[in-house]
Amino acid sequence: MSSNLAVKPLAPFRDVLLIQAKVFGDERGFFLESFNQKNFNEATGLTIQFVQDNHSRSNRGVLRGIHFQREPHAQGKLVRVAKGAVWDVAVDLRRSSPTFGRWAGYELNDRRGEMLWIPPGFGHGFVVLEDGTDFLYKATDYYHPESESSVAWNDASIGIEWPIHRGLILSPRDQAARCLADSPVFD
Repeated sequence: MSSNLAVKPLAPFRDVLLIQAKVFGDERGFFLESFNQKNFNEATGLTIQFVQDNHSRSNRGVLRGIHFQREPHAQGKLVRVAKGAVWDVAVDLRRSSPTFGRWAGYELNDRRGEMLWIPPGFGHGFVVLEDGTDFLYKATDYYHPESESSVAWNDASIGIEWPIHRGLILSPRDQAARCLADSPVFD
């Protein structure tokens, strides 16, 4: 394991990883190395190439997801919060997986230096817990509009326990997302 990163699986999954970066703080503030390819590979045992960085800013109650890109443009994502807080969710969308349709959630915020690795084959979403939240993620494949898809954030068969239930703000795309049983997921 790298000296700069601590890694552990996010239950119930083995391949969704919670990654803790070392944060150096003093009276001036803090310093955090947000990404180092060598340290990431050593700590996770993965050899991943990221090709795109994305940044969104949202206010409390905005829900984005559950998004994914279908093959051959499936994306893995390394996600973190630079400012604010989100409840971040990964859903296993691999029909052949023993954890198909199950989810894991975790609060990411700007205070702990944590990230989540969400591999290809998983859907991803989050609800924003604080106004002005900046959410950043690295992706392993480029955005490909013809491959984008989503699963309904409130699909009862998945049963995600969102911490905010009222006043959610969703895009028209997320409002129209299909349930898991009707979505073009992974084999």
